[in-house]
Amino acid sequence: MTLTAQAESPVAESSPTTEEMVSRATALLPLLRQNAEQSETDRRVVEESIEAIADAGIYKLMVPARFGGYQSDLGTSLQVSMTLAQGDGSTAWASTLMNVCNWMAGLFPEQAQQEVWGENPDARVCGVLAPTATTRRVDGGLVVTGKWGFASGSYHSQWAGLGVPIVDETGQPVDQGMALIPMTELSIEDTWYVAGMRGTGSNTLVADEVFVPDHRILSVTRAVGGDYPTEHKEESLYRSALVPVLALVLAAPPVGLAKHAMELVQASLAKGRGISYTFYDKASLAPTSHLSVAKAAQLIDTAELHLMRAANDIDTAAASGVYLDFQTRARVRADVSSTVLAAREAVDLLLNVSGAGSFAEANPMQRIWRDLETGTRHAVVNPDIGFELYGRALLGVQEQITALI
Repeated sequence: MTLTAQAESPVAESSPTTEEMVSRATALLPLLRQNAEQSETDRRVVEESIEAIADAGIYKLMVPARFGGYQSDLGTSLQVSMTLAQGDGSTAWASTLMNVCNWMAGLFPEQAQQEVWGENPDARVCGVLAPTATTRRVDGGLVVTGKWGFASGSYHSQWAGLGVPIVDETGQPVDQGMALIPMTELSIEDTWYVAGMRGTGSNTLVADEVFVPDHRILSVTRAVGGDYPTEHKEESLYRSALVPVLALVLAAPPVGLAKHAMELVQASLAKGRGISYTFYDKASLAPTSHLSVAKAAQLIDTAELHLMRAANDIDTAAASGVYLDFQTRARVRADVSSTVLAAREAVDLLLNVSGAGSFAEANPMQRIWRDLETGTRHAVVNPDIGFELYGRALLGVQEQITALI
């Protein structure tokens, strides 16, 4: 699926196709699976995996073509994320977050983009949108002090986009922003001790009196409505709707995890194992297996269909130069909810087929389960919140429960 307008930038001629990028990601699966356990132990993605993903050009997906990036559409990025998750959930999650933060950096003014990629076109960006910091206004920018938790991919990034309150000269908050800060001006606090997604390295970033110039501060409030400061208005990727993109990318790794679970269960059943304490010497002949596997397959399809429908809507609107309308943006939040719930239910069914052996430490099914259960609890993909805000939009309720739509 490549919906980016064909005449607007070099991406149309030089960017690899969706199929090629998915093929590159697929070729990495043996390595990612081989390194998955070590990534968990280290609580960060093994550097060999990061380098292999970089060599495959996957971190260029959402970098502007002006800096040698592929400037691919959102649909391509999601398909690559799903594929990586079939190798390792943590690796896919961290890579997905770095890619989408690269996209966010592409919304900033040219001056900021030059600082990120001008000297290092391979630079990667991590980020946390929550404004958990204090700021003070000085000549030409803000001085930022704060801590930001759950910064996935921070060990492998050169820049961070961090939520900050924008204040005036009197110290009064006037807006919410995102500040681009070099990782050299931040420290990492080791706080990521979790049950799932252990390898994402989602530790806490710390800033102590860091000066951020105004050109590296983006108004999140204005961006939610599609008002981006980039001067390159012809680049359709950077016209995509902010919150739908940020939410939707988080749903891609869970779908990939569910696909990997399906692959493992099919392989296990093909070996001819039986069902303990029954007369079934082959679980593949049991109706319970047939029903569960079929239902799981349909749920995975449902998840992917919701995911890719939303991506298509975002890409089509961006290519047309139209900012996605409010109700569709609200529906995308519900699409995310439907996607992650379907992925969870599919894996639950597959675990029933696979049995208690799924939870042996040597069995990758248990890591898939832990990663899926953890990743789908991210606040932005909270299913009930997604459904509630979409229901309000459908019924014309003016008051919403979040500004992130």
